[in-house]
Amino acid sequence: MENPYLPHTDSEIKEMLEEIGVSSISELYQRAVGKHDDIDLKIPEAVCEYDLLRDFKELSEKNINFQEYAIYLGAGIYNHFIPSALLELANRGEFLTAYTPYQPEVSQGTLQALFEYQTMICELTKMEVANSSMYDGASALAEATIMAYSLNGRNEILVSKTVHPEYREVIKTYARGKKLKVIEIEFDEETGSTDFEDLKRKLSSNTSCVVVQYPNFFGVIENLKELRELIPEDLIYIVSANPIALGILEPPGNFGADIVVGEGQVLGNPAYFGGPGFGFFATKEKYLRKMPGRLIGQTIDVDGKRGFVMTFQTREQHIRRSKATSNICSNHAHNAVMAAIYLSLLGKKGIKEVANLSLQKAHYLAEKLDRLEHFQLKFSGPFFNEFVVETDLNWDKVNKYLLEQKIIGPFKLSKFYKTLDGSALFCVTETNRREDIEFLVGRLGAISSEIDI
Repeated sequence: MENPYLPHTDSEIKEMLEEIGVSSISELYQRAVGKHDDIDLKIPEAVCEYDLLRDFKELSEKNINFQEYAIYLGAGIYNHFIPSALLELANRGEFLTAYTPYQPEVSQGTLQALFEYQTMICELTKMEVANSSMYDGASALAEATIMAYSLNGRNEILVSKTVHPEYREVIKTYARGKKLKVIEIEFDEETGSTDFEDLKRKLSSNTSCVVVQYPNFFGVIENLKELRELIPEDLIYIVSANPIALGILEPPGNFGADIVVGEGQVLGNPAYFGGPGFGFFATKEKYLRKMPGRLIGQTIDVDGKRGFVMTFQTREQHIRRSKATSNICSNHAHNAVMAAIYLSLLGKKGIKEVANLSLQKAHYLAEKLDRLEHFQLKFSGPFFNEFVVETDLNWDKVNKYLLEQKIIGPFKLSKFYKTLDGSALFCVTETNRREDIEFLVGRLGAISSEIDI
């Protein structure tokens, strides 16, 4: 049998082997498995399956189990209750792929689920079209800024500093390849929302788009109506939204947003170790052909029966190559299917109830903390389920103490904002029970006498 094609010549292989200090590929393999005098990979001896499973179980128990801890950490990934029926349905074999359903005749289940997903994203955001998901919220937002550039050709992106700091970094990475300029808008230090005056100062004839988050990274609900009035109509208005919050907040589409994106992890996807999640992407129908990703459409087959197909897929190399709107290929489609099942199980009333519970419990905790010695609310702006608390204590010590009480504490904001050194971001969802909130307040109320501050 002929050797498979390898791109390296014999001379190139010899050069690489010399560079790493081995004489042949056989010697390379011997070193890889530790069979060499001067190599010790410290790989333990083989054990039986029973002992191996026991060792793995002991290792797994070193991880924090969300079921055993009260969680007040959000900042982009959130702990929401996931109905048991969701995983039972999503784990069916016909759904277990993130790959593109190229063959509609054998992919009707996935295609229909994604079609329903798109419809529900449009209902939540009040936009006209949505694609069948992106990789995550950060890349969805970055893709939105690139789409804005493709629509008007202007090279300046205005993004509020109240947008998730990691999202802003991804935008800058995408922009670098297109040689676009990213300009950050300051936030109001009293309200915690985007500084309108700074926005007006930075708007110019080169501005392509304005990017805000809703609610923003501090949990504050941005005034999308007033922002729209400040932004000229010929600019692209981009909003990164929390889809759970849209259960009770006025959707961005009603305020004239041109593109609405966000992280969909909250829609039935476990937090795991921070992922995977997926990005949702919705826009106006007139921008359809500039939208990245793919769109699932409804049609009829030769027998007149309803069916589903990929209507638009103006992306990636195999379709349009250099003319593609995006290079997104196999995305997190299964995560989007999970979102479709989650939204279907909860319905409009369920999403509204989850949002209301998160809102009410967050405000209940905020009021309690604001009355404690050493703690006070940092911003005065209205908030959804996250809020910033300022203290004269050391947040590292506070969080270490809380962890000992089986409480995962807030996110320390000095990681991203040097001016907010004494502040931390608390998050509350429907999963935080009242007795757990009372316990947290009690622990923080007594903390000065229990730890060295």
